Amino acid sequence: MNLDFEKMGGLIPAIIQDAVTRNVLMLGFMNKEAYEKTIETGKVTFWSRTRNTLWTKGETSGNFLNVVSIQDDCDHDTLLIKANPVGPVCHTGAATCFEDSNEMGVLFLSMLQDFIDKRFKEMPEGSYTTSLFQSGVNRMAQKVGEEAVETVIEATNGIDGRMIYEASDLIYHLIVLLTSKGYRIEDIAAALQQRHLKPKEQYDKKDK
Repeated sequence: MNLDFEKMGGLIPAIIQDAVTRNVLMLGFMNKEAYEKTIETGKVTFWSRTRNTLWTKGETSGNFLNVVSIQDDCDHDTLLIKANPVGPVCHTGAATCFEDSNEMGVLFLSMLQDFIDKRFKEMPEGSYTTSLFQSGVNRMAQKVGEEAVETVIEATNGIDGRMIYEASDLIYHLIVLLTSKGYRIEDIAAALQQRHLKPKEQYDKKDK
């Protein structure tokens, strides 16, 4: 990686992103020495502009940023570092330096998809997911239908908490079915995105 440290007087900004949640955790600056130490140790190290010294994030608190990947931008003067944080990132105790929570949100579906993919490949004994795969596509499809009906029942005659519970079962069993057919939940997201980006006239024609 041929980084341009000279453009900003020996420093380049480093954006730190959670490798799992994709949330931006903090922004720091690195000189060449800090960058090389980050590569060597696998822990994010910055150059402190106030103290004029290297500092490894977490060296006093234990809240390290363990590096997963490093990439530079098109001008080679900014870094994007994906890392796994150990504890809160901000010195205030907040999860990020932007006072945001560091939750996965909808990205958890991709993590769940990865977990179900792993079950499909390994088929561990005693796993409910394994038993679904072994039951065959007809039974998996039937389970999706059953969970859909239960979700509808809770939505129309039940309580909201139970509806969310049943809808969660529905999504889980749908991902299992998708996996058995060689697809992922992201394929549904891509299809929905494609529909969303179509010209409005196409929706109007379809609705008529």
